[in-house]
Amino acid sequence: MKNKLTSFLKQTNSNEQASGQEKKQPSKKIGFIIILGLIGILFMVISNFMKPQQDTQPVPYEDTQIEISEEAASQSMNGEVKELENELGDQLAAMLNKMDGVSETEVMINLEATSEQVYEKNRTTGQQTTDETDRNGGTRVVQDQTDDHQVVLYRQGDQETPLLVQTKQPEVRGVFIVAQGIESQSTKSQVIEAVSRVLDVPSHKISVMPKN
Repeated sequence: MKNKLTSFLKQTNSNEQASGQEKKQPSKKIGFIIILGLIGILFMVISNFMKPQQDTQPVPYEDTQIEISEEAASQSMNGEVKELENELGDQLAAMLNKMDGVSETEVMINLEATSEQVYEKNRTTGQQTTDETDRNGGTRVVQDQTDDHQVVLYRQGDQETPLLVQTKQPEVRGVFIVAQGIESQSTKSQVIEAVSRVLDVPSHKISVMPKN
């Protein structure tokens, strides 16, 4: 009887130890999962701190590029106008120096703009007439006219190029001339007439002064 009681107590004790180990295993798993979760949260926080701060206001890149392009185009046009003014002034001064009694001529020309290029265009016109009747029985005629212009293109290799038909010279706004030998009214009149014919500009836009 005593042996049976001893074996029963040993078996009970071993069962309790096994049950305790089974209870400890889930608690270890839960603790491991919690640790992994904390590590993941820590990595997320660190990565957020390491990200570069971005400006919330977008930079108007396209608008800036447009403004820069327009400014560059304006500067380029002004440079072309100035170059053309100087070239025409030098040519005109060289011709006036060949006149009898005229020397040391300096010419300043003020142009409206650069030369204008005119391209060939196809013009399509149309007219449509419609008779409309209102609720009161009255009628009215509605005419719709269309006028469309399209630049004529011709193929040059792999590209299509507009067909240029004319290049208009820029309009002259004024001419100022100083030279030796134009003190007399007759010589001054000859200079004004020559400049007016060459540049196709009215005489009231030409100023001629004797040089000191």
